[in-house]
Amino acid sequence: MSELQNTKTELQIVTEKNKSNILNDNLLFLHQQDRKNKYFLAIFILNIIKSLYYVIKFRPNYVISTGAGVVIPYLVFSKIFGAKIIFIESYAKINSPTMTGKIVYKFADEFFVQWPDMLKFYPKAYYKGSLY
Repeated sequence: MSELQNTKTELQIVTEKNKSNILNDNLLFLHQQDRKNKYFLAIFILNIIKSLYYVIKFRPNYVISTGAGVVIPYLVFSKIFGAKIIFIESYAKINSPTMTGKIVYKFADEFFVQWPDMLKFYPKAYYKGSLY
């Protein structure tokens, strides 16, 4: 019997707040961070604190992520607290890795790419086709 069959299923989505999801009450938000923004450091620190809070509160067993840099602290804290990390590199990246992907590849339990050419950057990754 698989490990998943014996677990209670709960889903919590943590994402960046934007115009498309601002009215959704079922989401938790991190602040959108842009390295070119003059408030980047403050936003990044706030996201670290919020990420730690969410991980302590929800204690995820599995975290599935498709990136951006805002998720790195959440993934690190989740890993420290024992979660399995599953990362899916961006569909938009055909010829080069993302910064987030390069960092998360080092500690993800499962790492997927959406283009076979990306296996040259992530030799231990899995290619199973695209999710787009």
